[in-house]
Amino acid sequence: MNFRSRPAGRRIDVIVDVTPLIDVVFLLLIFFMLTTTFVSSPGIDVDLPKAAHSDSRIEASDIIVAVNGEGELIYQQKAVSLDELAALLEERARASKAATVIVQADENVHHGLVVQVMDAAKAAGFGKLAIATQEK
Repeated sequence: MNFRSRPAGRRIDVIVDVTPLIDVVFLLLIFFMLTTTFVSSPGIDVDLPKAAHSDSRIEASDIIVAVNGEGELIYQQKAVSLDELAALLEERARASKAATVIVQADENVHHGLVVQVMDAAKAAGFGKLAIATQEK
Protein backbone atom coordinates (compact mmCIF):
# COMPACT_ATOMS: atom_id res chain seq x y z
CA MET A 1 0.00 0.00 0.00
CA ASN A 2 1.21 3.39 -0.88
CA PHE A 3 0.24 5.93 1.78
CA ARG A 4 2.68 8.55 0.69
CA SER A 5 1.26 11.93 -0.17
CA ARG A 6 1.48 13.02 -3.72
CA PRO A 7 4.17 15.40 -4.78
CA ALA A 8 3.46 19.07 -4.11
CA GLY A 9 3.78 20.05 -7.77
CA ARG A 10 1.17 17.60 -9.01
CA ARG A 11 -2.44 18.67 -9.02
CA ILE A 12 -5.52 16.63 -9.92
CA ASP A 13 -8.08 18.52 -12.04
CA VAL A 14 -11.72 17.80 -11.29
CA ILE A 15 -13.99 17.97 -14.31
CA VAL A 16 -17.75 18.06 -13.91
CA ASP A 17 -19.60 16.83 -16.95
CA VAL A 18 -22.80 18.89 -17.35
CA THR A 19 -24.02 17.08 -20.45
CA PRO A 20 -26.36 14.71 -18.52
CA LEU A 21 -27.75 17.70 -16.61
CA ILE A 22 -28.53 19.53 -19.85
CA ASP A 23 -30.18 16.39 -21.24
CA VAL A 24 -32.42 16.10 -18.20
CA VAL A 25 -33.38 19.78 -18.35
CA PHE A 26 -34.32 19.50 -22.02
CA LEU A 27 -36.37 16.36 -21.37
CA LEU A 28 -38.24 18.14 -18.56
CA LEU A 29 -38.85 21.12 -20.83
CA ILE A 30 -40.26 18.88 -23.56
CA PHE A 31 -42.40 17.00 -21.01
CA PHE A 32 -43.94 20.20 -19.63
CA MET A 33 -44.53 21.62 -23.10
CA LEU A 34 -46.39 18.48 -24.18
CA THR A 35 -48.48 18.11 -21.03
CA THR A 36 -49.55 21.74 -20.72
CA THR A 37 -53.20 22.34 -21.48
CA PHE A 38 -54.06 25.27 -23.66
CA VAL A 39 -57.38 26.95 -23.11
CA SER A 40 -59.02 28.33 -26.19
CA SER A 41 -62.41 29.81 -26.73
CA PRO A 42 -65.00 27.40 -28.08
CA GLY A 43 -65.56 27.16 -31.82
CA ILE A 44 -68.93 28.86 -31.86
CA ASP A 45 -69.72 31.28 -34.66
CA VAL A 46 -70.03 34.54 -32.75
CA ASP A 47 -69.13 37.98 -34.12
CA LEU A 48 -67.79 39.62 -31.00
CA PRO A 49 -68.15 43.38 -30.65
CA LYS A 50 -64.97 45.36 -31.22
CA ALA A 51 -63.28 47.36 -28.46
CA ALA A 52 -60.10 49.42 -28.31
CA HIS A 53 -58.91 47.61 -25.18
CA SER A 54 -59.44 43.87 -25.07
CA ASP A 55 -58.04 41.35 -22.59
CA SER A 56 -57.74 37.93 -24.24
CA ARG A 57 -56.67 35.90 -21.23
CA ILE A 58 -59.02 33.04 -20.46
CA GLU A 59 -58.28 30.86 -17.46
CA ALA A 60 -59.08 27.17 -17.27
CA SER A 61 -61.56 27.78 -14.46
CA ASP A 62 -63.52 30.43 -16.38
CA ILE A 63 -67.07 29.67 -17.44
CA ILE A 64 -67.87 30.64 -21.02
CA VAL A 65 -71.44 31.24 -22.13
CA ALA A 66 -71.91 32.08 -25.80
CA VAL A 67 -74.91 33.77 -27.38
CA ASN A 68 -74.97 33.43 -31.16
CA GLY A 69 -76.66 35.70 -33.69
CA GLU A 70 -79.97 33.83 -33.47
CA GLY A 71 -80.13 34.29 -29.70
CA GLU A 72 -79.28 30.69 -28.79
CA LEU A 73 -77.42 30.18 -25.52
CA ILE A 74 -74.49 27.78 -25.74
CA TYR A 75 -72.81 26.36 -22.64
CA GLN A 76 -70.05 23.74 -22.97
CA GLN A 77 -70.73 23.27 -26.70
CA LYS A 78 -74.45 22.53 -26.11
CA ALA A 79 -77.46 24.73 -26.80
CA VAL A 80 -79.41 25.36 -23.60
CA SER A 81 -82.40 27.42 -22.54
CA LEU A 82 -82.11 30.27 -20.05
CA ASP A 83 -83.63 28.11 -17.29
CA GLU A 84 -81.24 25.24 -18.03
CA LEU A 85 -78.33 27.68 -18.02
CA ALA A 86 -79.36 29.04 -14.62
CA ALA A 87 -79.50 25.48 -13.20
CA LEU A 88 -76.10 24.60 -14.70
CA LEU A 89 -74.54 27.78 -13.31
CA GLU A 90 -75.98 27.11 -9.85
CA GLU A 91 -74.54 23.59 -9.97
CA ARG A 92 -71.14 24.95 -11.03
CA ALA A 93 -71.26 27.64 -8.34
CA ARG A 94 -71.52 24.98 -5.64
CA ALA A 95 -68.04 23.81 -6.62
CA SER A 96 -66.41 27.24 -6.90
CA LYS A 97 -67.81 30.75 -6.91
CA ALA A 98 -64.37 32.24 -7.63
CA ALA A 99 -64.59 31.54 -11.37
CA THR A 100 -65.30 34.31 -13.87
CA VAL A 101 -68.36 34.00 -16.11
CA ILE A 102 -67.47 35.24 -19.60
CA VAL A 103 -70.35 36.08 -21.93
CA GLN A 104 -69.42 35.80 -25.60
CA ALA A 105 -72.37 37.53 -27.23
CA ASP A 106 -72.71 38.23 -30.93
CA GLU A 107 -72.71 41.95 -31.63
CA ASN A 108 -76.21 41.68 -33.16
CA VAL A 109 -77.82 40.08 -30.09
CA HIS A 110 -80.33 42.17 -28.16
CA HIS A 111 -78.94 43.65 -25.00
CA GLY A 112 -81.75 42.21 -22.89
CA LEU A 113 -80.66 38.61 -23.50
CA VAL A 114 -77.10 39.39 -22.40
CA VAL A 115 -78.46 41.02 -19.25
CA GLN A 116 -80.58 37.92 -18.54
CA VAL A 117 -77.49 35.69 -18.85
CA MET A 118 -75.53 37.97 -16.52
CA ASP A 119 -78.45 38.03 -14.08
CA ALA A 120 -78.54 34.21 -14.05
CA ALA A 121 -74.81 34.16 -13.26
CA LYS A 122 -75.25 36.69 -10.44
CA ALA A 123 -78.22 34.72 -9.06
CA ALA A 124 -76.06 31.58 -9.04
CA GLY A 125 -73.54 33.41 -6.85
CA PHE A 126 -70.77 34.37 -9.23
CA GLY A 127 -69.18 37.72 -8.45
CA LYS A 128 -66.98 38.11 -11.51
CA LEU A 129 -68.64 38.71 -14.86
CA ALA A 130 -67.03 39.70 -18.15
CA ILE A 131 -68.16 40.38 -21.70
CA ALA A 132 -65.85 39.08 -24.41
CA THR A 133 -64.72 41.51 -27.10
CA GLN A 134 -62.18 41.53 -29.89
CA GLU A 135 -59.62 44.23 -30.57
CA LYS A 136 -60.27 46.81 -33.27
